[in-house]
Amino acid sequence: MKDRLFSLTTIIMILVAVVMLFELSDLDAYVQQYLYNAESNSWLIDRDEPILHFILYSGIKKLFIMIVLMLLFLIIFFRKVSWVKDNLKGLIIVVMSCFVIPLTVGAIKGSTNMPCPNQIVEFGGDYTKIGLFEKADQSKDEINFKCYPAGHASGGFALLSLLFLFKSSGSKRVTLISVLALSWSIATYKMFIGDHFLSHTIVTMLLSWIIVLIIVRFVNYTEGRYFTKDI
Repeated sequence: MKDRLFSLTTIIMILVAVVMLFELSDLDAYVQQYLYNAESNSWLIDRDEPILHFILYSGIKKLFIMIVLMLLFLIIFFRKVSWVKDNLKGLIIVVMSCFVIPLTVGAIKGSTNMPCPNQIVEFGGDYTKIGLFEKADQSKDEINFKCYPAGHASGGFALLSLLFLFKSSGSKRVTLISVLALSWSIATYKMFIGDHFLSHTIVTMLLSWIIVLIIVRFVNYTEGRYFTKDI
């Protein structure tokens, strides 16, 4: 089970299966209809609600940036300190993941050209739903939708890389639960205000884990070592 969890090939296959499942079904719309009130043209949560917006959007973004900068500061200026030296590889994996994952997801968002739920007619918007393998109407080509996959949650899922910083199984378990709880809280908030479908977040989560595993392999390769199963 542990080997399968860390198998890059397995996660890629799961990602492909998830993409096809949502592209060939109406599962996204089915879930989203429970979050939208057609009579009042409103979502389960008002995007202008200040407390939730701060906690799950603007505030969490600032906290994420602070954490990444702090870890980068440790790597650059305190690498001779015993704890940093002993955990240098894990710290590098975390920092690289926290940079690469949001940038990669952001780049993909800019090319998929898929609208958010609140932009399509079914949920009070002005545009028809566009599938991943479909093209927008010529009259709408100038509109660059940037909703797929979920970008905001990518920072949270990038913290899955913390699994390679901690060594004990207990710490890894707590980290996994905490990161998933945080990331899905952010993702759920974005769904509740109409910014994302369920598939957007699942794809981001799987894509983030794939990138983490690639970074782990790269870091180990540069050290001349193979990826170990007990890391």
